[in-house]
Amino acid sequence: MHTYLLTAVVMTAFAANSILCRMALGPSLIDPVSFTGLRLISGALMLLALQAWRQRGFYRQEIRPVPALSLFLYAICFSLAYTRLSAGTGALILFCLVQTTMILGGLVRGERPAMLAWIGLSIALAGLVFLLLPGVSVPPLTAALLMAVAGIAWGVYSLMGSTQKAGTNNPARDPVAATTGNFVGAALLAGLASILTGLPERFSGHGVALALVSGALASSLAYVLWYRVLPFLSPVKAASVQLSVPVIAAIAGILLLSEPMPPRLVISSIAILGGIALVIQGRQLK
Repeated sequence: MHTYLLTAVVMTAFAANSILCRMALGPSLIDPVSFTGLRLISGALMLLALQAWRQRGFYRQEIRPVPALSLFLYAICFSLAYTRLSAGTGALILFCLVQTTMILGGLVRGERPAMLAWIGLSIALAGLVFLLLPGVSVPPLTAALLMAVAGIAWGVYSLMGSTQKAGTNNPARDPVAATTGNFVGAALLAGLASILTGLPERFSGHGVALALVSGALASSLAYVLWYRVLPFLSPVKAASVQLSVPVIAAIAGILLLSEPMPPRLVISSIAILGGIALVIQGRQLK
């Protein structure tokens, strides 16, 4: 139950992060490269401060190349793609690629989900398509490919976290230490990208504030919790629970922005959340 509660908190933070990104990039308050750089750098600084407090001082931070590169690719491709994609189209491409990457990764590792889990995953995916497809338009090819890369990169990042065994004293398997190293490595790559692209195209105070909140709160701390719960979730379960993010974002829009509640949202939410429940209940075949 503790794991599932933490997972619910993480999914809520993921939804909040998506909203912050769209708020900044949709009205062009800041360019995507600057947004990504500020997001990753502020997240890295937040985590370094947390690590310094935990360790009573600074120390050498280990950077693992694969998850750091995956985090950077996800963040930059996500931002670049959302400048030309609608929210529904982007979410559909992203989550489909996340599911495919993580499920294939689980199968390669030898995971054999029960039939109930496959049925639940199919229902949840159908609910996601039903939620987003009516508002989806034919996407520009470049933007669609960028979002596909973002989905694959996030799937790889999550798979790297699920391989870490809980309860060990290895610093690389400490979720705070691991996430800090990942953010530091991704922030260095983002800084290099900013240097290569030159001066920011758009840079407003509001856009900067949204990027900082996204990085320091909705990204860094949420990713620590995500690496905390991943060792307790199979890849199929970890993939399926992320389908709740569009539902949470839609509900937040209703509660916070007074957006309407269409019947399609109610039906798709029941399908997605019910499908996730089936996946969680489905036992793995040994």
